[in-house]
Amino acid sequence: METPGSQSSLHRANLERVVRAVRLAGSLTQAEIARATGLSAATVSNIVRELKDGGTVEVTPTSAGGRRARSVSLSGDAGIVIGVDFGHTHLRVAVGNLAHQVLAEESEPLDVDASAAQGFDRAEELVSRLIAATGVDRSKIAGVGLGVPGPIDVESGTLGSTAILPGWTGAKPAEELRGRLGVPVHVDNDANLGALGEMVWGSGRGVKDLAYIKVASGVGAGLVIDGKIYRGPGGTAGEIGHITLDESGPVCRCGNRGCLETFAAARYVLPLLQSSHGTDLTMERVVRLARDGDPGCRRVIADVGRHIGSGVANLCNLLNPSRVVLGGDLAEAGELVLGPIRESVGRYAIPSAARQLSVLPGALGGRAEVLGALALALSEMGDSTLLDGSLSEATPVFT
Repeated sequence: METPGSQSSLHRANLERVVRAVRLAGSLTQAEIARATGLSAATVSNIVRELKDGGTVEVTPTSAGGRRARSVSLSGDAGIVIGVDFGHTHLRVAVGNLAHQVLAEESEPLDVDASAAQGFDRAEELVSRLIAATGVDRSKIAGVGLGVPGPIDVESGTLGSTAILPGWTGAKPAEELRGRLGVPVHVDNDANLGALGEMVWGSGRGVKDLAYIKVASGVGAGLVIDGKIYRGPGGTAGEIGHITLDESGPVCRCGNRGCLETFAAARYVLPLLQSSHGTDLTMERVVRLARDGDPGCRRVIADVGRHIGSGVANLCNLLNPSRVVLGGDLAEAGELVLGPIRESVGRYAIPSAARQLSVLPGALGGRAEVLGALALALSEMGDSTLLDGSLSEATPVFT
């Protein structure tokens, strides 16, 4: 038994600190590990050598600042994580290893009116298919990250009322999927996972304070404060879509009038163009037409950008993020929407907050949420099982 404060317990703690730093980043040089953990370069070198000899990490030659270095990542066969993203019209699943490499990924249409049970049936089938395609031993599954388009109650794990997936209200997504797969499942809303995905793999890399704005059937924000997702005590932080822009405006699905969502979400925006462009419009097509020069589509997208910018200005005044990342189909409009967002931020935000803010399109497109689900699973798993080589014993295996 290790005595707290003993040399052996300190060594164990240092091992876990190094493994955690590498696990969260995907790969780091030894110098970066030293900076992230506060350990000396000599201590890091000895620990990396020990972990490499034990098969926990892999070390490959690389360069940093023009100088030769060694990149450290978790072993490709140390374990895998699974990301599941339920969207308004799709189900997307990805399988990745602990070195942040995506091994398999697939998306398929999902009927928005389907019940929760039907949705989980589809997810279970798709997960099983991708695991089989990768040929990875199921005993290596460390956990699952799950994204849903609605607020999750932090204490109960229950999905709150949502008009996006009405048949799911009251469901407990993590509990349901855990029962089907037999592995730890961690759940969050899609905007938070989009923020995680962009922070780890995309336009939010290297930033500790950012907001990820997702505009689709609804409007939501994933907030990152000091490098961590901020959810609030009830799990509803980031509901930027329900900031009031016009008290006499359209009635929102939340029951209030003139919410940002009623001026920016697809369900409210598309009808503005249907008389001139037909009833089969999608936001993706509107963006494409706008990029091709269609004046009506360009005007609507510019108006949406200005409305979103008003909401972003409120975020700037309250939280002072250094970066805002726009996700969803609307991000493909580029400067047609980003320019008006910046214009509104410059008009309504505190000047010092506006000057420090950069507004960028998401780099991951529709993959942001499922990659964020992988990042969630990676962040929630423990390090002791990796060091002990006991992943298969610590984690139940689904059949």
